[in-house]
Amino acid sequence: MGLSLTASNISKSYNGKVVLTDCSYSFNTSGIYILMGPNGSGKSTFLRICALLEEPDCGEVKFFSETTQSLTRGGGLKKDISLKRRITLLLPKIGIFNTNVFNNVAYGLKIRGMRSIEVEDKIHKALELVGLTDKKNQNALSLSSGETQRLGIARALVIEPDVLFLDEPTASLDPRSTTIIEETILNIKKDNRLTIIMVTHNIFQAKRLADRVLFMYDGRIVDHGLNKDFFEKPKDERAYRFITGQMVY
Repeated sequence: MGLSLTASNISKSYNGKVVLTDCSYSFNTSGIYILMGPNGSGKSTFLRICALLEEPDCGEVKFFSETTQSLTRGGGLKKDISLKRRITLLLPKIGIFNTNVFNNVAYGLKIRGMRSIEVEDKIHKALELVGLTDKKNQNALSLSSGETQRLGIARALVIEPDVLFLDEPTASLDPRSTTIIEETILNIKKDNRLTIIMVTHNIFQAKRLADRVLFMYDGRIVDHGLNKDFFEKPKDERAYRFITGQMVY
């Protein structure tokens, strides 16, 4: 069964500095949701809270199965193991093991106790999807930055999550690597029918990838909509200035 996610009235502060204020949104369908906005707008913090990596100061996060049963709640989140296995967060900096690509991707499956024959089949599919099949025997530490990012995506996909969270997956990559990552994300959407929630401040990337866009400013979600509606006629003046290049940040 798939998962839907609802974040309600999420607020968060660090050392007295307010980072998020009363953020609410329901991710109800599969596809690609893009969180965008200027640096410091709270995008990554909101993503981490939705991915259960952090708890909000107030508000709640709920995941629902297709039977609409609530699986977890924010504000003292219950770290349900079965739920955590259905969502995956890929951070900008990927930690990799000093072993080959195959073993790096296999790690998440092996700690789940899967049989070797199951592991091999799932790894082959994940590596094929990200275009790293020919690198499976290469030491992961020798990969380029773009290949390393694709390895991270393969590791995230191999456990077959229902929701994939991506935080700036093409940050600091060259144009060719960025194109490959974007193509991979679109292929994931097409082949896996999962929900992808991704942070980027790259307007053109958001246009290329998003089904729906959430625009964040100063710790709040101030605008959202379908890709075409948002970019052609944003409802919020700050969103308009951001996508037209008039906002300095």
